[in-house]
Amino acid sequence: MLQKYELIRKEAEEKLAPVKESGKPLIIVGAATCGRATGALDVLQAIKEKLKDISIDANIKQVGCIGMCYAEVLVDIVKPGKPRICYGNMTPEKVGELLHDYLLEDNPRPDLALGIVGEGQLEGIPNLNDSPVFKSQQRVILKNCGHIDPENIDEYIAVDGYKGLALCLERKPEDIIREVTSAGLRGRGGAGFPTGRKWEACFKAKSDQKYVVCNADEGDPGAFMDRSVLEGDPHALLEGMAIAGYATGSSKGYIYVRAEYPLAIARLKTAIEQAKEKNLLGDNILGSGFSFDLEIFQGAGAFVCGESTALVMSIEGNRGMPKPLPRPRTTEAGLWGKPTLLNNVKTFAVAPQVIHKGAKWFASTGSENCKGTAVFALTGKIKRSGLVEVPMGIELKKIIFEVGGGILGDKKFKAVQTGGPSGGCLPESKLNLPVDFDSLVKAGSIMGSGGMVVMDETTCMVDVARYFLNFTVDESCGQCAPCRLGTQQMLAILNDICERKGREGDIELLEELGASIIEGSICGLGNTAPNPVLSTIKYFREEYEAHIRDKSCPALVCKSLIEYRINPEKCQGCGRCRRSCPAEAISGNRKEPHVIDPSRCTKCGICLETCPERFSAVECVTGKDRSNIKGGQ
Repeated sequence: MLQKYELIRKEAEEKLAPVKESGKPLIIVGAATCGRATGALDVLQAIKEKLKDISIDANIKQVGCIGMCYAEVLVDIVKPGKPRICYGNMTPEKVGELLHDYLLEDNPRPDLALGIVGEGQLEGIPNLNDSPVFKSQQRVILKNCGHIDPENIDEYIAVDGYKGLALCLERKPEDIIREVTSAGLRGRGGAGFPTGRKWEACFKAKSDQKYVVCNADEGDPGAFMDRSVLEGDPHALLEGMAIAGYATGSSKGYIYVRAEYPLAIARLKTAIEQAKEKNLLGDNILGSGFSFDLEIFQGAGAFVCGESTALVMSIEGNRGMPKPLPRPRTTEAGLWGKPTLLNNVKTFAVAPQVIHKGAKWFASTGSENCKGTAVFALTGKIKRSGLVEVPMGIELKKIIFEVGGGILGDKKFKAVQTGGPSGGCLPESKLNLPVDFDSLVKAGSIMGSGGMVVMDETTCMVDVARYFLNFTVDESCGQCAPCRLGTQQMLAILNDICERKGREGDIELLEELGASIIEGSICGLGNTAPNPVLSTIKYFREEYEAHIRDKSCPALVCKSLIEYRINPEKCQGCGRCRRSCPAEAISGNRKEPHVIDPSRCTKCGICLETCPERFSAVECVTGKDRSNIKGGQ
């Protein structure tokens, strides 16, 4: 099998050689969803038009997300004999100037460059690997994202793609499972269950048919880790699933991906077709006698379908609802009652490297009980939002302040929420916390699938808890009473607290309800739904007390607890606030103090933003007597 693979690799390298040896510049455009959302396709068209205009023939390729979403659109240029340079915040106008200056005038435009990718040096342009954003990162799962063309299987094969599968086919299934177990790989979908144990359970299950299922139903607000892998390196997932199929004795696999990921689905379809053409999927793979086929199943976007039994029900054509307890594990009775192995995108995507490079290599990174790396979608009030991959055990503050660049607008850090709507909010005192499955659980949060939302001093933690709980209330399947009714009761209490109706005892009632929901729910959604509320009560109890006792929102967010006024002693009657008010709630003559009508004010805050700093006449007040005042910008 390895010999046949080497022939396929040689063929792939021969196909890629003309491009490498052409002597033409190579232009690489980040065209994943994040890039396209900021205009990558317009930039791509501008590149083609500019090259024609300046009569330069260049090779162009589209790649997935390298992670620097804050700097999209990203365009890299590789001139023959020169290092690869990454340029950020590209527009059709900027890229036209860049191509003219660099390709014609040999001016690499250091003012537009983010850095050099890989090896090489150019005066005035730093190396990206030495920059804070990449210095603490370790790219394993994301190693190909942003580098290879996800729609060209030859580029994946040329960087050892499918070699793990070829090596796997020359070993016994038990050896593969032993390797995964020794590596200490834990599921990257959130729970962190030992992958080797799950694979072994499915292998030992007796059945005439077994299945491998990938959970790509990523539904957390602000999470896009799995989507980025699917869009940037789809073959890594296919190879990992084929390895898992061989190790467990499965011949059929399903990729359960939400329909809201059209680009990911399109690239997966292309990847499956290409893999079949090269006999890396399908019947008798590489002449080994092992057959494995894959099918894409598009989910309707139900968050609860991230739970294993609900996902299985959905594929079977039923309503996606978790099966009640007690229930057998999916490795015993999953799809159509057959043993089914179910893992996350990132778990499968890293499996080929575990087989190719070995358990010791993988286990050399990470903490004592959590090996390898973790991928996070870093979002919120952060300077450098995007996708990051760091060793397990890294401190929270390194991710936020080194990789992420710190808080937007240099405001004060307040909290970070990990694990999506099922996670918890951690305060400044937890910034030294090592980030891994176990440490986050002990602190009152979870790793989840990898969402990480950063909050600053302007964030109201009661409102944040309400936001995430509102999400889980909407996403609950409604099957069990603790989740269906309990979360609604908690949300009603939070609404009262934020709407000036909070009462003494509400905090204790929220804690009691949260504990009951965790104890009584039948699936992971209900078991973790109270986490945002309980963690904010634990670490930010004083904010709840201020809302209830003082009828005050310290962050000036909850509209029922704040009021906008214009200080007549400061107002110069410039009229900016009056002209910008969408509710026409402000009145006053020019050069005379203006007044806000509380009955018409929607508390949008536009008046506060538009009031000139030299006047600072608009004030936001909160509290029982509305005595706390925050001046205009």
